[in-house]
Amino acid sequence: MSKDKKKESNPKQELSEWQKRNQEYLKKKAEEEAALAEEKEKDKQARKEANSKLLEETKKSSSESDEEASSPSNAPSEKEEKSQKDAPKVKEEKEKKKKEKPKKPEKPAKPKIAPVHIWRAVSILVPSVLVLLLSVYLLTPLSTIKNIEVKGNSNTQADDIKQASGIQDSDYTLALLLDKETYAERIKSNHWIESAKIDYQFPTNFTIEVKEFDIVGYYVSGEEHYPILSSGTVESTSVDRLNLPETYLTVTFNDEQQVKELITGLSTISEDIKSQIQKIELAPSKATADLLKITMLDTDEILVPLSELSKKLPYYSKIKPQLAEPSYIDMEAGIYSTSLADKLIEEAEEKAKKEAKEAEKKKQEEEKKKQEEQGNQSQTSQQSQSR
Repeated sequence: MSKDKKKESNPKQELSEWQKRNQEYLKKKAEEEAALAEEKEKDKQARKEANSKLLEETKKSSSESDEEASSPSNAPSEKEEKSQKDAPKVKEEKEKKKKEKPKKPEKPAKPKIAPVHIWRAVSILVPSVLVLLLSVYLLTPLSTIKNIEVKGNSNTQADDIKQASGIQDSDYTLALLLDKETYAERIKSNHWIESAKIDYQFPTNFTIEVKEFDIVGYYVSGEEHYPILSSGTVESTSVDRLNLPETYLTVTFNDEQQVKELITGLSTISEDIKSQIQKIELAPSKATADLLKITMLDTDEILVPLSELSKKLPYYSKIKPQLAEPSYIDMEAGIYSTSLADKLIEEAEEKAKKEAKEAEKKKQEEEKKKQEEQGNQSQTSQQSQSR
């Protein structure tokens, strides 16, 4: 027996240090698990007891409420005593539940960033992002998309106005938006356009609004009619006679300087007088090289120098009520009027006198020529006889 005991004791002595620690760890772990199991059992029993107590209390409270209806004086005191007794128990149970709940680990507080650093970062990031977005936008086909509409044009084509503006399909939409005034100013290079304006509508729509020069009259050359604009420009393309208005002013000369001076003078004349003018032509005299002959719709004729048109022509509105028949108003030197019939008679008499003078002059020249011929013949006959 002693030998067997020695044999059994030897393996125990042969255990290593690690094995010993392992055995100790396993024992401790088993003890902890057993303690946890006991605590869980105790908690379960405590919860069961608490639940059973609560059920009993609810039953008692219901029975006590019935008793209160019959004896209200005794009930309040009993309820207060029970509630005072049970209050500490309920508090203990709540505290236990709170202790059982695992505490959440507290998060470390984040370091606060100073507002100065935030503003510095924003001031750098925002412009950088905007520049990046703009660069990407300019690289895409979207940056050149433009929808252009022309309004206010009646005598010019929309394509001619777009061409005058210098807007190209390849131009950036942003460039057109930022430089609208320059493009609008270019449109005025078209001689029909008095003013132009470019309006923008989001996202890529542009409207060109133009105002054309008015047509003041028509320069007539043979059967062709060329519009004269309020700027004093004579259009180089003639208008089809079917497109002419019912009444219009005709001008028989197209000298650029004289036409501009005429349009400037007419711009100061009232619409009442201008609407009555039918025809304007040059009728220069020995004294006045720029004398105009103006024929009115009622066949009145006015002689007035071009240089004094704006000064003298307004007097026609004061003279007209005094005229009983179609008249001839001479404003070359002074201002006087006579009937057209008398003027025609006077012109016929002057013409007859002029023709008589020319006939007399011609007759004298013929007689002089005849005498010279007779003299030449006599000289030749004398020379032949002397030989």
